[in-house]
Amino acid sequence: MPEMETRIVTVGETRTANVYGVAKDARIVFEQDAPARMRDGIDLMTNVFRPDKAGKFPAIVSLAPYGKHTLPPDDQFARIPNTGVLRFSELTGWETPDPVFWVPHDYVVINADCRATNQSGGDRFEHLSPQMGQDFHDLVEWAASQDWCDGNVGANGVSYLCATQWLGASENPPHLGAIIPWEGFNDFYRDHAFHGGIPDTNFFRQIWGRRMNSETGFVAKGATAEDIVAAQKERPLLDAFWQAKQVDLSKITVPAYVVAGWATQGLHTRGAIEGFKQIASRDKWLEAHGRKEWETYYTRESLERQRRFFDCFLKGQESGIRDLPRVRVEVRDRFYEGRTRFFDDFPIPDTDYQKLYLDGSTGTLDREPMASASAHGHAALKSDAEPDRAEYSITFDKATDIVGHMKLRLWVSAEDADDLDLHVAVRKFDRHGNEVFFADFQHYEQGVAASGWLRASHRELDEERSTPWQPWLRHQRLLKLIPGEIVPVEIEILPSGTGFLAGDRLNLVVQGYDIIDFPARFKHGETVNHGRHIIHTGGQYDSHLLIPVIPGP
Repeated sequence: MPEMETRIVTVGETRTANVYGVAKDARIVFEQDAPARMRDGIDLMTNVFRPDKAGKFPAIVSLAPYGKHTLPPDDQFARIPNTGVLRFSELTGWETPDPVFWVPHDYVVINADCRATNQSGGDRFEHLSPQMGQDFHDLVEWAASQDWCDGNVGANGVSYLCATQWLGASENPPHLGAIIPWEGFNDFYRDHAFHGGIPDTNFFRQIWGRRMNSETGFVAKGATAEDIVAAQKERPLLDAFWQAKQVDLSKITVPAYVVAGWATQGLHTRGAIEGFKQIASRDKWLEAHGRKEWETYYTRESLERQRRFFDCFLKGQESGIRDLPRVRVEVRDRFYEGRTRFFDDFPIPDTDYQKLYLDGSTGTLDREPMASASAHGHAALKSDAEPDRAEYSITFDKATDIVGHMKLRLWVSAEDADDLDLHVAVRKFDRHGNEVFFADFQHYEQGVAASGWLRASHRELDEERSTPWQPWLRHQRLLKLIPGEIVPVEIEILPSGTGFLAGDRLNLVVQGYDIIDFPARFKHGETVNHGRHIIHTGGQYDSHLLIPVIPGP
């Protein structure tokens, strides 16, 4: 274990000295590699940043495996394309709060390495395990007991640092006063490893394949780690292994400011929305935006809302946060252009769920179903020889804001196959015929409005948890097809918020392979597809897209 080092950092010496409006002569005490003792005697190594003055202050903790030193001087964010404008100091860890903003406002910032990662103690790392939840609990209680803390502790952070908040808050540490879970999953199977039962063969395997060892990753020397990539390959169903990594969100009662991004579908969006919906907290807010996650997290506007929230629930100040409506959503009109709308809950009260019926003969989405049935096929895999996708469109005759859960109900069959993979996208075109792109996963800038996926053998619904607008898949058994068998499937299209003007067009795409091809993105290379897919519409086949139209402003 390294020895703790203490030094003083002056705000004026940092690269964000002029960003946050804090005094340049403000001094930060930086305790590097401060050990935090867990209940079993293991020490988690932390970086502690606190005001250089007498007194006790609230603390903000984060827990992650990536390494509390992983930003400067390497500055890994800069190596990732299209991240947007990022401003944070060299004291900031990967996806953590920036001490140069928080400490001058009289907060202590604590970044901790997970058990068995980097310099922390422990002999085994496991993702979102009960042990990790206990460690989060103990980290909070350790912070509250320090002589520089006033006993009030919050949690804040992005992505995995959000996931550990969901897990740790469900342990209900006595001194945890508030959390800001910013864009992170809580259902490892549904939110991350698989999309509608289809394994992610790129992003998931790349990130955990290269990081799960002590030579090129974050696993501590002499420690071991579960092979999550092997588990994904060997465990296609939601078995006990994956169930053990699901967070019981109903146990969370602490005040929460939850943030979801429409642009992180396939990793964060679903978890953030479900987190807000399922936690039992009396004081909870949801903010959903359509921009890039890191850029938005570190903007001054976002930081000020975060501070108002913590000022209220960690300092006891009436900061005005209680006056905010519970739900703040961005309705995207174009790339980085949108309108902020406020509501009392999510899904948004008085949402009008409208069925748009697929007409395979015209390629349209119609308000009324066709009287007679028809069937239309396309190649199940990418093809230059024949059509390999189905498209359906509707042009709106009035301004329409679509915010929330969409669902696609399809009647499908496969020629000469016992299963099929379906990839779905909702796109927007303006009245001039131009596609309107949005920020999408991994900072991709030519993204779609919303995405969905399903492997047909995973189509079994949990009837108790499903709603008319959100199918909830069980993933407990494989329901294989008989070649040529026509079956209904319900595809969850992940929550989103998009505005359409009169003359704008909504376009629905259904195909058998990834709709967006971007190197850093998730991919689904281990497909069950071959031959042709047939979509059945009209008559007894009520194939339709369900859209959530919210009340006008």
